[in-house]
Amino acid sequence: MDDAQLLRYSRHILLDEIGIEGQQRLLASRALVIGAGGLGSPVALYLGSAGVGRITLVDHDRVDLTNLQRQIAHTPGARRHRKGRSRRARRSRAINPEVQVTARARATPMPTCARRLGAPMPTWCSTAATTSRRGRRCNAACVRHRVPLVSGAAIRFDGQISVYDTRDAACPCYACVFPPDAAFR
Repeated sequence: MDDAQLLRYSRHILLDEIGIEGQQRLLASRALVIGAGGLGSPVALYLGSAGVGRITLVDHDRVDLTNLQRQIAHTPGARRHRKGRSRRARRSRAINPEVQVTARARATPMPTCARRLGAPMPTWCSTAATTSRRGRRCNAACVRHRVPLVSGAAIRFDGQISVYDTRDAACPCYACVFPPDAAFR
């Protein structure tokens, strides 16, 4: 790490649980954020500002005026732009120019993403994670590749966040908690 990085990440480095080694691991790490809306946009901003080296952001939707009060990564000038490209172009570089951000409008199949990114820790940020086929496919790929999955969902004033670490055989996966045949409301 150079002097500028030592200064930028000094608050992390002061934490016994992170230190210089931990910050170097963050700088070398990769993350996959699926969804750049109300949950995904702050997740991606925090990952970038914390120094996660490479972030891949996937979202097919476009920025709309109705998104701006809760999707903090987007600006009025980004209206009608793809959410992934909007956040990548405007906010990531402004917060931390060292972070590499790749944006995709459509999700590459998870196994392909996992291989390309060197087995990232995917973060599934959805408004309806428990009923999503994409969320289930994301979970299946994480189980198959033994990659932890962070899942967050929010609807109105209700929210949930879970970490499924299938590297440990004793830990459940997303489908264990939300079986595919279960009905959700």
